[in-house]
Order: sequence, then structure tokens, then C-alpha cells
Amino acid sequence: MDNGAWGALALALTVLAGIWTWFAFRRRGIASGVRGAGITLLPVAAYLTHTLKMLGRVGDAVGDWATALVFSPAVWVGVVLAAVGVLLIFVSAKLPGRTPSEGSSRERSTGEVPPRQLPKQKSARGGDGGVADTLGDDLDDINAILKKHGIS
Repeated sequence: MDNGAWGALALALTVLAGIWTWFAFRRRGIASGVRGAGITLLPVAAYLTHTLKMLGRVGDAVGDWATALVFSPAVWVGVVLAAVGVLLIFVSAKLPGRTPSEGSSRERSTGEVPPRQLPKQKSARGGDGGVADTLGDDLDDINAILKKHGIS
């Protein structure tokens, strides 16, 4: 399209938006009319900044892409591969991770030993050795240290 065609398109869009603005102002009030006036100015602004031509090129490129998508078997293979790839990513998130075993190669190469669970011990207070008992023992130790230094 040449420059005159883009100007005609901008003028046609501006006139249509102006008519819509007039009816919006009459039926819905001033707020709708002012909003419509702002929208009416956009086609002319797009023409003067050459944005209208750019949007035409973008629309043409999207149309070419869509045509190639519909009629090209290679593109459909690419779409299927992309879908399978995304599906595998989501499925992998649901699968359990690998846990290192006692004799794993990582342990042999780095000398790192995985932490082992300690059995639960009964506390002196007669509890089951849970967090509350451990916290209570720690607080008793802290209080003893504070009393030793004269802070209470």
C-alpha cells in the first residue's frame, strides 16, 4: 500500500470513530464521549507516526505465518514436538526426584556421607523427645547461663 492508501484508511477509521463517539456522547454521557474522542484521535496519530503502516506489516506477517502453519506439514511436526516437550516438562514436575543411595557414585567421588536419621530419644521430662522438649531444655540452659553471669 502506498502513503495515500494509509491516509485514506486512517481517515476512514477516524470518521467511523467520530460517529461512534457522537452516539456514545448522546446516549451515555460526557465520560463516554470524552473516551470516544480519545479513541477517535488514535488512527490519525498512528498514521502520522507511521505506526499504522507498522501494524499493517505485523498483520501481514501474522497472516503469512498462519498460512504457512495451516499448509506446511513440517510446521505441524514442530507444533507437535513443542507440545510433547511442554507435556514432558509438566510430567517431570510430578515425578519423584532421585534419592542418593548408600553406595552412590556421588558419595564415593566426594567422600560426602548423607545424613542419617537419629532415633527419637525420650527426654528427661518424660516427653517423646519432640521439638517442645528440646526447646524447653535449651531455654533451661540459657537461663542457667544468664544466672551464672548475674543476669536474670
